[in-house]
Order: sequence, then C-alpha cells, then structure tokens
Amino acid sequence: MIIIVFSSPAFSFDRKGFSPTAPFAVFSTFSAESPNRNQVAIDLNFDFTREPAIKRLNLNLSYGLTDRVEIITNLPYNISYKNSFNDNGAEDLNFGFKHRFIDETTFLPAFAYMLYLSGDIGHEDFSTGGGLGAGFVITKKIGPVKAHGNIIYFNPEKEGLNESWNINLGSELKISYNSKILFEIIGRKAINKNKIDLLEWRLGYRVRVTDFSYTSVGIGFDIKNRTPDVRLLFGVTVLFPQEKKKLKKIVDDVH
Repeated sequence: MIIIVFSSPAFSFDRKGFSPTAPFAVFSTFSAESPNRNQVAIDLNFDFTREPAIKRLNLNLSYGLTDRVEIITNLPYNISYKNSFNDNGAEDLNFGFKHRFIDETTFLPAFAYMLYLSGDIGHEDFSTGGGLGAGFVITKKIGPVKAHGNIIYFNPEKEGLNESWNINLGSELKISYNSKILFEIIGRKAINKNKIDLLEWRLGYRVRVTDFSYTSVGIGFDIKNRTPDVRLLFGVTVLFPQEKKKLKKIVDDVH
C-alpha cells in the first residue's frame, strides 16, 4: 500500500502519490509480481500520520492485462488535515502500468519497469498539478524471504515544485501458509528542495483471511527527526476471480 510521498513548498504535507496494490507489494514498495491475466485486485487502505496530522483513505485498483503486465490506478483522499475535517479533499489521480520483462530464475531476480501519469483533479493544496513518472523494480526470493527494491522518479507540473526521487527497499517474510511479516525502508528526495526530506522504516503483518482476501496492518517511524514521525497503516484487499485450487489426480497404472 506505499507509499510515494511529496512535500509542497507552502507546508510540510505528506502526499501519497503513485502506490502499489496489495498483496503485490509491501506497503509502499512495489514488487515485480502482478495479478494473473484478467484478475482484478481492489485495495482499500488507510494511512494515519502524526506531525503533520493526516487521516487519509486510498483506493487502489490493479488489473492483470497479461500475467506480466499490470494496469494500476489509485486515488488518495485526505479525510482530514491538521485534525480539521474542513481541510479535506482528493490528491492527484494516478494511472500507469507495470511490466515484468524478466522472470525470476534460480540465480537471477525478476525485473520490472513502470510508467505512470498523475491527473490534477484534487484539492489545490494537496495536488502536484499532475505530472509524469517512471520506476524500476527488482524482486528476488531467498528461502522464506522475498526482497524488493524500487527506484521511482516523478516530475510534477505545478510551478515551484521540482522532480522527486524515491528509493524503496522492502521484504516479506513468510511465517505460515497464509501470513507474512512485512518490512521496508523508504527514502525520498524533497519535491521542493534538493535534499532528502524523508527516511522512514515500517514494520507490518499481512494475513490471507480467505482464498480471495487479505488484511494488512503496519506502523512506520521516522529515522531522521523529520515529519511525519509516526505512521499507522491498515488495508483490506480483495482479489477476483479467486484462484481455483487445482487437485491432481493420481492414477496408478498396473502392468
């Protein structure tokens, strides 16, 4: 559920930006995995931060165009800002795709790239004016751990804002058949200054509730005494159509 974030020159506002859809991600860190062909993933997640106080709802939708190409769209909506429900509204609408062009092998990781655009349809204070972005994703499974790395670029249209970079590192540790421990570190270059304005680590837990639904919870902490200093994350994901379990029939041939 990730979280790419930006800062405006007027105030320290933590924007969501283009984000991945669970369970094909950590929180903000994309993986090279995607929904199966013609499969849809709908992810509704909540993001609460302190200093600045933001209560945000984010709707993500991913569609498997093929087993390797995923179409992604997401719309973040700020329910309240600085504990005021009068300061609310949508951020930019994001739309893009991710293509896994190299599958993982025994020794090599999987590689994917992303292209996306943001449309300025939201609240003026929360918007970047739209823009264009791109990213690179790498994923490798080592035993029970899946590790992911992202480099993500975004060029906003709003005057006074500069290009931004995100570096995301995440991992998923499988602890049972239907549950994982999630960990990630997020780094971001400021959108209005030539400096790193966010370093944050996040820890969470994801459980597969049914064959087609997941629940994720997490908490994030600032590393460099910047804002937001604490982040709470919660999300619910539904996949459809659900994957059918294939039963292998064993036939013994008698000669």
